[in-house]
Amino acid sequence: MATELEAIATALKSMKRANSGLTWIQQKHVTTFLTDLATAPTITHETLDQLPPSRTLEYVRGLLVEHSALPRRDEALIRYQQWSNDALTRVATPQHREIIRRYIRWYHLRRMHSMDSVSPGTFLRAKQTLTVAIEFVNYLTERDVELADLQQHHLDTWQASGTTTNEIASRFLRWAITTKLVDPTLTMTPHRRGTSPTMDADGQTDVVQRVTRTGNLNPRDRAAAILVIVFGQQIERVVTLTWNQVTVTDELVTIQLGDTAIALPEPLDEPFRQLHTSPTHDLTAAHPNSNWVFRGNTPGRHIHAASLRNQLRDLFSTRAARLGTLHELTKLAPVAIIAETLGYSTATIERHAMASSASYAQYIAARKDGSKD
Repeated sequence: MATELEAIATALKSMKRANSGLTWIQQKHVTTFLTDLATAPTITHETLDQLPPSRTLEYVRGLLVEHSALPRRDEALIRYQQWSNDALTRVATPQHREIIRRYIRWYHLRRMHSMDSVSPGTFLRAKQTLTVAIEFVNYLTERDVELADLQQHHLDTWQASGTTTNEIASRFLRWAITTKLVDPTLTMTPHRRGTSPTMDADGQTDVVQRVTRTGNLNPRDRAAAILVIVFGQQIERVVTLTWNQVTVTDELVTIQLGDTAIALPEPLDEPFRQLHTSPTHDLTAAHPNSNWVFRGNTPGRHIHAASLRNQLRDLFSTRAARLGTLHELTKLAPVAIIAETLGYSTATIERHAMASSASYAQYIAARKDGSKD
């Protein structure tokens, strides 16, 4: 057996719940995969990259990393590199392909390399941005236009002829202007999301009551719901919370989301105490030394934001709840204090404060009009 696989064997044999390991390893596709892998002369990330993609492959890779048989690496960055190399083949001309190659290297990959780790959100946005950029240069090719000859009417026609997704090409245009590939006076309407619904104060109160006073949710989902509905946290940030940010003592539970530690009163502290005592996925070999508060199914990784969002969907829309919470908080405290405490930029909280003020003004106006009738 390959030396690297000894770590997995040891981990499986030391699991608290042996049946889980046996059930997994006795699946035919898992047995075949491990048998083939055991005969490999060496096991490295590079040799695993040559195998057909599968959930079993990524799970075994995660086990090897978590048990120190392979070095840790940023899998999202590697996936983007592999995906973008394939995406280059969709560019119609060599000239535009070289430009897109530079765009990948000096915009997307440069930004990703500057991060501690590439988040799922960053990965998906980069894929979408590059996809639209490729569609845009291919659109120019169909009209026998080189990027250097781009004119405003080309951009206007591009935006008018497609969906609002075409507006995402504005990100590529900004890069092309910065790198002096096109006329700097060119403009494009930037892509913006539509107006999102906002949960009102009564809805927020109802959710808080359901989260803190009913036993229908497990501790993980209750803790995540509290971070969204009470502290206005994005679900993408919630999943990356670590126990370095949460302190649990007999007397107090505190969470640090920004510059200031926040003390959780009863009953908001209860789910965090339960998670601290009995973390999820603690009976398998997937998380031997995990520091994530919200552990995922993949070894050593936190739960995926989309998965947690789906778990909470029956309770509330995480986006509507977060926006509603921030709107209400801006009525109660100064912008700077909210931003510092919750880990937001001041500009972001200022936008919510302006929206909150506008909504309140509309409410007052409506009440006055009603009183006149």
